[in-house]
Amino acid sequence: MQPLSAATLWRAVAALVLGLLAGMLGTVMHRALPPWGLVLCLLLVLAVVLTSRAWVGWFGYVASAGGVFLAAQVLSGRGPGGDVLVPGTDLWGWAWALGAVLVVGAVALVPRRWVEDERPTAP
Repeated sequence: MQPLSAATLWRAVAALVLGLLAGMLGTVMHRALPPWGLVLCLLLVLAVVLTSRAWVGWFGYVASAGGVFLAAQVLSGRGPGGDVLVPGTDLWGWAWALGAVLVVGAVALVPRRWVEDERPTAP
């Protein structure tokens, strides 16, 4: 685990921004080209969250996952004109919401050795 420093906090902020971008793109584009739009959006979330965990550690993981969920939650509500990007009666919307949760949960279960560098041992 990385120590809490100014660099770690700035990286966590960057991970939050990346999570927000992935959540926004996924919420807007998951229905663009069924089923490939959904697949690509879930792969984007996987790449962002996994990269954030490898780059910053758990701070980055939590920040990017929070960004994804925050963007998806805000954009899933009714817009000013009454439009809804993720209707509750649409299977694509449910697949996006539950798929994002499953992808983020899967990254939490990734072994630490996959995302952290090995520390050299003294001879």
